[in-house]
Amino acid sequence: MDASFTPEQDEIRRTLRELLHSRCGPRELRAAVDTPAGHDPALWTALAEQLGLPGLALPEAYGGVGCTATELALACEETGRALAPSPLLATAVLAAPLIAALGTEAQRAALLPRLASGALTATLAVPGTALAAALALTGGNGGDWAGGGRAGGVQARQVEGGWRLYGQVDQVLDGHSAGLLLVAAHAGGFARSRTLLFLVQGDAAGVVRVRQTALDATRPQGRVQLRDVEAELLGEGDGTDVLGALAGAGEAVAAVLACEAVGAADRALERTVEYVGQREQFGRAIGSFQAVKHRLADVYVAVQAARSAAYYAAWAATPPSGAGRVDGAAPSAERLALAQALEALRIASAEGIQLHGGIGFTWEHEAHLYFKRAAGDELLFGPVHRLRAQAADRARLFVTSEAREVAV
Repeated sequence: MDASFTPEQDEIRRTLRELLHSRCGPRELRAAVDTPAGHDPALWTALAEQLGLPGLALPEAYGGVGCTATELALACEETGRALAPSPLLATAVLAAPLIAALGTEAQRAALLPRLASGALTATLAVPGTALAAALALTGGNGGDWAGGGRAGGVQARQVEGGWRLYGQVDQVLDGHSAGLLLVAAHAGGFARSRTLLFLVQGDAAGVVRVRQTALDATRPQGRVQLRDVEAELLGEGDGTDVLGALAGAGEAVAAVLACEAVGAADRALERTVEYVGQREQFGRAIGSFQAVKHRLADVYVAVQAARSAAYYAAWAATPPSGAGRVDGAAPSAERLALAQALEALRIASAEGIQLHGGIGFTWEHEAHLYFKRAAGDELLFGPVHRLRAQAADRARLFVTSEAREVAV
């Protein structure tokens, strides 16, 4: 296997890094997160029109670039370095692949070109705080997270000519601003319990959206209330394997998130190395002290290990042929890579706070933003120990030999 990047992949990374360096510096970042949408619309337009980022992994037949999740993961490594607030994760990583996988031909033709161009943003709305569970990142996604046929979550009822939704989702990435909501809802009551996905227009009658205060301001979240809202079922019928599609999408989501976390961890380490080379104590730079060198060396090893795991996960999730998961790839490589990357980001950002001293956690400095990204991502997509436990379960790592024989 050739592990080197192609010229096209290198060009995507280089161009995106240059654009974010000029358009998403510390001052622009702070201004963007303070807007009602939580991101800079002009930057999003540039990412969509100049680089085609929202459609990077969508087929050319639907207005996309025709690349794979590998290129999207490498692009998100660069957005992670800059902590760039944008609808990219919610639109291109969470919502668009599910529409492409489950939608009817009419739904794909109507929505995917608009998503690819950046004219329409979308997000996945999963009840409660169960996004990681719904994507089968931290456990089996049996469907209880969608309401389980009882009160709570989002309930769907079929009426003449369509569906109506009612309920509330408290933690939706870009839920306050996305033009299209892909809502996971429970249908059928207790007797015929099933989880379905529905398309809801963000400005539909009965939709009430409020931006929530989030730990990580660079990942804006919203609360969505659905008050008897008209919805369109995603797919051909209610026999669609929604849970299987969500679990399959979770592999690519984990690979993309791992690369994004690696980019953030790498930048946090760079900033810390720069600072310890400038800050002096006892007449010399603190970076010259052996204890500081050892701590930064440990962070460097963690970041490089996470990068290797993230790149492998991106390769395993989507081979260059686009034919599906690579045969022979390690089971649950994406979940392990995400766990490794989140841990590396936590270590790099925490050491950055410590070695920056008192200024590290002040509003005036950017170090605290990386620390909050690390903590916020573990709350949304982790924690690390559950990602590893789920990977071990899927790989049947702790299954006895007798149980393996029965399973076979």
